[in-house]
Amino acid sequence: MTAEHPPPPQAASGIVIYAVGRRAELVLSGAVGPEALPEVERILYSPPLSHAGEWFLDMREVTRFDLASAYALIRAITSRTKLPAVTIHGAPPMVQRTLRHTGVHNVATIT
Repeated sequence: MTAEHPPPPQAASGIVIYAVGRRAELVLSGAVGPEALPEVERILYSPPLSHAGEWFLDMREVTRFDLASAYALIRAITSRTKLPAVTIHGAPPMVQRTLRHTGVHNVATIT
């Protein structure tokens, strides 16, 4: 008799940054879990974001966003001398719950 195990979570299938002037747009897709944290942190502190006064995160295609990544997002936003205007768009309900649970909604607008 073999025990069934759920499949392991998928790694984030994509994090893309577009930067135009003082606005940076991140498009995230797939599952953003512990295995993606180093990449998430690298991107959050990359020059396109560090120079942008406005961040737009498109999370329509995110299937999971773990607590560590949400806290990394808060740290990246609040570590700036001048806080960027952050908008998170299209996060599915489960992802929105994680964002609200960690307090991201206190430093970003979730639409």
